[in-house]
Amino acid sequence: MDEFWLWFSTGFQHILDLNGYDHILYVMVLSVLFSIKEWKQLLVLTTAFTIGHCLTLAVSALNVIQIRQSIIEILIPVTIIITCLVNLVEVLLPSLKNGEGLKNYYLNYSLALLFGLVHGLGFSYLLKSMLGKEATIVFPLLSFNLGLEIGQFIIICIVLLFSVFLARFTKIQKRIEVICISVLVLGTALLLLVQRI
Repeated sequence: MDEFWLWFSTGFQHILDLNGYDHILYVMVLSVLFSIKEWKQLLVLTTAFTIGHCLTLAVSALNVIQIRQSIIEILIPVTIIITCLVNLVEVLLPSLKNGEGLKNYYLNYSLALLFGLVHGLGFSYLLKSMLGKEATIVFPLLSFNLGLEIGQFIIICIVLLFSVFLARFTKIQKRIEVICISVLVLGTALLLLVQRI
């Protein structure tokens, strides 16, 4: 049980670590389009992200894929930038809604899966550095990933509760919330990208 908590807490702390806030920004901007009533769609979307990063966590930890960490560190803010732009297109171009554009969710799901692959590579460097000469990676990998998922769930809950607060206690519309958060995160991600290039 101690070993489980070691790996679980490492994954949990890693995604919620404010020093590695790029992952927090991504989950935040991925979630902001959704209201609490749309939690099922959001769950499916974050599951696509989860599948993506589970796959690359596993193959990277097994040394099947090896990509320089500096490249992954550049790609992570790119995933955030693209997700922010998708959000802005969704709310600023209402003619694209209702099946003709992003609200059919297929693009969002595909991007979440693809970007999950990138973020999984980012997570894998910490996991690989801790694994050392473990006889099997299955238990550490599952425990670490479970910690990541619980941390991700907390971020999603905070975003949804923030949206509920705005809807109930302010006159800020959901559209304005999405624009403001997406623009703020976009600016931060662009700065991250410039710093990492």
